Amino acid sequence: MELRLLRYFVAVAEELHFARAAARLRIAAPSLSQQIKSLEASLSTPLFVRDRRHVELTPAGRMLLPDAREILELAARAERRLAGATGPLRVGYVSWLPEQLVASPALDIRVDEWVMPSHVQIARVLDGGLDAAVAWAGSRDERLDFRLLWPEPLVAVTSAGRSGKTVSARKLRVLVDSDLTSGQAWNDFATEFANATGARLMHINDGGIAGAAFHDRVARLNAPVLMSPKRHFDRLPASLRTTPVVDPCPLWCWSLVTRAKDERDSIAALREHASNVIHPAASSAAPGRAIWLPSADPHRDHIRSLE
Repeated sequence: MELRLLRYFVAVAEELHFARAAARLRIAAPSLSQQIKSLEASLSTPLFVRDRRHVELTPAGRMLLPDAREILELAARAERRLAGATGPLRVGYVSWLPEQLVASPALDIRVDEWVMPSHVQIARVLDGGLDAAVAWAGSRDERLDFRLLWPEPLVAVTSAGRSGKTVSARKLRVLVDSDLTSGQAWNDFATEFANATGARLMHINDGGIAGAAFHDRVARLNAPVLMSPKRHFDRLPASLRTTPVVDPCPLWCWSLVTRAKDERDSIAALREHASNVIHPAASSAAPGRAIWLPSADPHRDHIRSLE
C-alpha cells in the first residue's frame, strides 16, 4: 500500500465527507474518489459505503483505520529523524493563536493557513501533517502531549437591558448544532456542561452557535445564552452584552498539542516555551470563583489543584 493512498484513506475516514477531505488534502474531490477506489481495488475489499447523502466506513475500513494511522506516524517519524532534530515547525490552530508563540525568535514557526476544528487539527498532528496545534482536547490520548495554554472562562450573551452583573449557570440556554463536522468539540463540551449544571440544552440545525445568527437567536430568546469560544472576538450588537457566568464558571482549555513521542529539540523548545511563557501570561484570566471543566479534560486535575 502506498503511503499517499493511506493518507487519503485516513482523511476520508475522519471527515466522512469526500469534499471536505479533498479540501483538507488540497486535491480535487473526483481525484480523491478515484484514489480511494484504487486503494479498495488493491485490497480487494470496499473501505467505505457511500452514496449522494452520506459516507461511512465498512467493517474492513474500521479495521484498517488504526493501522493506517500507525503506519503514517511511523513514516512521519522516520522522515523527521532523517531530516534532523531542527527545522521549521508547522503549527495549526482553531480560532486563537498566541502572539508569543509566533513571535518567539528562538522558534521557527510556520503557521498553517488551514483553520479547522479542534478534532481535525489534532488528527493532523497525529498523522504528521502538523508538528503542533493550538486546540481544545476533550480527553487524554497517550499518543499526544498536551500543554495548557489558556483556560478561557466562557461568558453569557444577554440583553443589554438585563439587570445583574453575573448569571448563574443553571439559568443559561446552551446551544448545540447538528453539524458534527465543525461543531463536535463544542457539542461535547456544551452537552456535558448543561447536564452537570441544569442549564437548558437547545438543539439547532442552522449553524447559529456563532456570529450574526447567534446574536439573532439570543435576541429572539430574550434569555442568557452561553457563548462558544470560537467567536469571543465577535462585535456584539448594541442591544446585547456579555455577562460572566457563575455557580460555576465553565472553562474552555486551549492546549498546545504535539505528538508524545516527538523527541526533536525544536519540539522540546516549543513545549518549554508554552509552559513557561504563554500559559502563565494567559492563565491570569482564570476566574477566582467556582469553575467547571469536562470530566475527561486533560487539564482538569491540574486546574482543580490550583483552586
